[in-house]
Amino acid sequence: MKNYVVNKCINLLRNNGDYDEIKLAEIKYGLEGIYMLISKLIIIIILSILFGIIKEVLIFLLIYNFIRMPSFGLHATKSWICLLSSSIIFIGVPYLAKSVTIPIWLKIIAGIILILLFLKNAPADTYKRPIVSQKRRNVYKFLSTLVAIIYVFASLFINNTFISNSFILSLVVQSCMISPLVYKIFNLPYNNYKTYLANQV
Repeated sequence: MKNYVVNKCINLLRNNGDYDEIKLAEIKYGLEGIYMLISKLIIIIILSILFGIIKEVLIFLLIYNFIRMPSFGLHATKSWICLLSSSIIFIGVPYLAKSVTIPIWLKIIAGIILILLFLKNAPADTYKRPIVSQKRRNVYKFLSTLVAIIYVFASLFINNTFISNSFILSLVVQSCMISPLVYKIFNLPYNNYKTYLANQV
């Protein structure tokens, strides 16, 4: 289905626009990303309605994206893996955040560890999108660590159990997404900017 829709769009542009093959390849990559994003959102929203946690899922998505954006992280190489993992995370974690009470002492210990992990590992780029500029990497590292610190304090001082848990659990999820160990488990290259720079020499 994805290939059919994307290829239809590309053929339309090829026949009616002044695009070379390189530009069309770039557009195709962007369209595939948009298609997957919309597909994931539709499935996640349907599942969240079925589980009766639509509000919690939307809140968690918002919280999670603010830490995801500056720290980047793992992307699945296959569409079905991306869809499956996203559904499990964005349904399972909000459900967990709603259902459990995390002790303050555990949030403090986890928070310190998580801040250090973001300071060490963020940003984590991908093979297709290496973050080459050292200045950009420093900015993203600063922003990721700052957001992590804000989230830890928010989880400690916000009285709403679900939102408090969502802040700390979003950091747990994203710390896994930027972990070198997780990249290794999925057999994906880490520190891709180094490979990119080495190939430029």
